Amino acid sequence: MAVSNEQVVALIKKNPIATVCLVVTLGVIAALYFRSGLTAVAEADLEQKTKEGRRMATNIKFAAQLDEQLAAVTAANATINRRLVRASELANNLQYFYRLENDTGIKLVDLRQVSIAGDTRAKPKNAPKTAFEPVNYAVAVQGTFNQLVGFLQRLEHGEHFSRIQTATFMPAAGIGGEEAAGSATRPEMLTLTLSVDLLGQP
Repeated sequence: MAVSNEQVVALIKKNPIATVCLVVTLGVIAALYFRSGLTAVAEADLEQKTKEGRRMATNIKFAAQLDEQLAAVTAANATINRRLVRASELANNLQYFYRLENDTGIKLVDLRQVSIAGDTRAKPKNAPKTAFEPVNYAVAVQGTFNQLVGFLQRLEHGEHFSRIQTATFMPAAGIGGEEAAGSATRPEMLTLTLSVDLLGQP
């Protein structure tokens, strides 16, 4: 049986409260249906904004000492840069060892800056690039045991950052060394052979 428009209008006029409740219920159901898909998006957005808020609060908290920290880091960088060697400044680099020779009383027998390109120490293929490169030196010095230990201490705490790769002590040929090598007495003069890296910029 077909219902005409007049009958529908008459039914609505007879039951206005039920009609309004039905329309409101359908509206709420439709709103819930469409909003349920947006809940996950809204939660993700809220979480992201919460993280950003926490990060900004942390930045504001620690920004109070930012100027002092920047000054401290800048001063530390300047100190480090003053202590670096430059691989290309061969004369200045060798002069450092000559000053150590003069200060400690040892005798430099051999001094060579070893080419970085000829460095045979293995480096991983994907090793990260660094701001610093070791500049390697082959050094041989002669002196008494105390002089050589003094030389090592001056090298360790010297003007440039250093790392000793290898060190070999042996009696010095000739000067009170070889003769004493076969006897029970300690040789007077020793030769110290070093492979030493100075921290530098490429």
